[in-house]
Amino acid sequence: MKEWTHKEWIKEKNTNHITAFYLYTPMCGTCQVASKMLTVVTELLPDLQIGKANLNYVQEIAGLYQVESVPCLLITEDGKIKEKIYAFQSVPNLYDKLKSVDEFSTSW
Repeated sequence: MKEWTHKEWIKEKNTNHITAFYLYTPMCGTCQVASKMLTVVTELLPDLQIGKANLNYVQEIAGLYQVESVPCLLITEDGKIKEKIYAFQSVPNLYDKLKSVDEFSTSW
């Protein structure tokens, strides 16, 4: 996962059909676990555009997308928020959510 600025996030979500943006804070233990899970998922779904950002540096995103807590994974489809995930649960759960969005988008 590559670190994205707010401008890079806007560009990616408006350029790609499906994107995911992972928001975290460095002192959050749950975020550290979620980061490791997403690292595995990005290896399994290399074509999916997934970026990340420390929410402390992109605070405007919290207001714009009504982010309630971290970790948070914003999933977009055609530039619009499709889903916000706060409970990451497991690698298979994240993989299934992202794979289903990706498969749905490529099936039509």
